[in-house]
Amino acid sequence: MNYSKIIAGTMTWGVWGKKLSKTKMIKRINHCIENGITTFDHADIYGDYTTEADFGSAFDESGADRETLQFITKCGIQYLGKTRHYNKVKHYDYSKAYIIASAEASLNHLKTEYLDLLLLHRPSPLMEAEVIAEAFSQLKTQGKVRAFGVSNFSPSQMDLIRKETEVSANQIEFSLTQHSAMHDGTLDYLTTHNIPVMAWSPLGSVFREDTEQTRRIHKQLQELTHKYNATEDQLLLAWLLKHPAHIQPVIGTTNLERITNAAKATAIDLELEDWFLILVACQGHKVP
Repeated sequence: MNYSKIIAGTMTWGVWGKKLSKTKMIKRINHCIENGITTFDHADIYGDYTTEADFGSAFDESGADRETLQFITKCGIQYLGKTRHYNKVKHYDYSKAYIIASAEASLNHLKTEYLDLLLLHRPSPLMEAEVIAEAFSQLKTQGKVRAFGVSNFSPSQMDLIRKETEVSANQIEFSLTQHSAMHDGTLDYLTTHNIPVMAWSPLGSVFREDTEQTRRIHKQLQELTHKYNATEDQLLLAWLLKHPAHIQPVIGTTNLERITNAAKATAIDLELEDWFLILVACQGHKVP
């Protein structure tokens, strides 16, 4: 499956974030496409189960060609909110019936006949690989889902699922300030098995927090902005894109300029030592 190098994450497009109107969503859909960002990442729970439908309504009027786009969504989390007030506790449901029902609801909300990729949103201690495989098989046979994957899964949890069905992607938290997957075997595993890696929160805490660490990072990035004729957010994305796992950042911004910046970051090739300079700035010490 060919996903765009930068993926547009939609979590903050609806009521959980910017509360974009239909007109503004249409503008962002088309702006993404104009900048080569053709993959849109969703989850059924976004906006308390409302954002998929808001996006779908906008997409339906956007004039965009569905065959040139890729829609990703996630299922499995039973969220506590206004739309599911009957839930007693936030939990995970990976029964065959629930996976199928969730996928079909997403198809309806997104106004599409198929999903390019359906992900299990988070691992559940009660998930059964055989049951999940049955649901995936039915959805694929019916042409409703083209590929399946996971999100936030460890290597052993991926092995559990892969013994019964193919895992076509893992969407994990990965950034300069949260790069544990680079050391705990997750990226090694995904690279070894040729499983695409998608990274949510790819800018990490650099722009969200003012700490000794983030100040070090900003200082180092500032020293490199002129050399690469790039903004700090572009350099952070370029740092991820340099990794041989071919990480695809899932950007959460709705800002048009930052969307453009993200798309242009794919053309930046950090020099080897600059990549390590940025890592050292984050860690606060030289590599071992």
